[in-house]
Amino acid sequence: MDRVPIARSMERLDSSAPVPAHLRGSILALGNFDGFHAGHQAVVRHAIARAREEGRPAIVATFDPHPMHYFKPDTAPFRLTTLDQRAELFARAGADAMLVFGFTPALAALEPAEFVKLLAGDLGVAAVVSGKDFTFGRNRAGSVAQFPALGMPAEAVPPVVDDGGAIISSTRIRDALRAGDCETATRLLTRPFAIQGKVQHGDKLGRTIGFPTANVDLGDYLRPAYGIYAIRALLPDGRLVDGAANLGIRPSFDPPKELLEPHLFDFSESLYDQIIKVQLIHFLRGEEKYDSLDALTAQIARDCDEARRILAASPAVA
Repeated sequence: MDRVPIARSMERLDSSAPVPAHLRGSILALGNFDGFHAGHQAVVRHAIARAREEGRPAIVATFDPHPMHYFKPDTAPFRLTTLDQRAELFARAGADAMLVFGFTPALAALEPAEFVKLLAGDLGVAAVVSGKDFTFGRNRAGSVAQFPALGMPAEAVPPVVDDGGAIISSTRIRDALRAGDCETATRLLTRPFAIQGKVQHGDKLGRTIGFPTANVDLGDYLRPAYGIYAIRALLPDGRLVDGAANLGIRPSFDPPKELLEPHLFDFSESLYDQIIKVQLIHFLRGEEKYDSLDALTAQIARDCDEARRILAASPAVA
């Protein structure tokens, strides 16, 4: 088992509260940064580098809820990270603080000039760094190019492309995950896609057939392809444990309930009510229904053998 180092400490700010004096005059990386993929990381690196050069605090912004949920509340779940995951990722990148904009009707109604006034006045931002496609203000009327005219110095970081010349985006990552292509998602994210949640009690069927699972609700996460995965689970104490998991609909629930059910290899400790992070490393196969418990058990054993083989050749990444 590997152990993952703890990220550096970082302050967490809310846009509705005053920014502490020591964090005013910041360089703000401005975006949603849901996936915090390679393109997002380039924006944040640039903001942090500029902040260090100018002796200023480096703050990374994000929005919660995602603007898409505000404008289209019936949209299917699509998040790639939780706020807690983003906080950890921003801290590892070297940010001094994460600034969470509560996406409210009042924020959505701000004209571009009013949003810039909020940044400069209430939040004490000295300059903004963003991706070229970032928009802001009512009806998305503001663009990065407009910041200077509105009184806010700003830089736009070009998109990052992969080895094939395609722009790295959250849309590509979501498409890959829906297709069960964990490897592409991992490459674009620079780490495995991971679902974080509290381990809950289930029907304990897995325990009776020798394959206990640590059930995790999918919450607002994007739904990857349903099926069986080779996974790694990051435990609260920093251990990274190999395993296999079913991700999909449990027909025993009425109505059916989507769950992630990881079985951890050579592991017998209780994880109930603990927060774990489950990395999807490789898609093994789609969901299937079996005629008997013996047939199901035999297939799970084969899945676990295949997952062990794949994980043995896959470097662990936190």
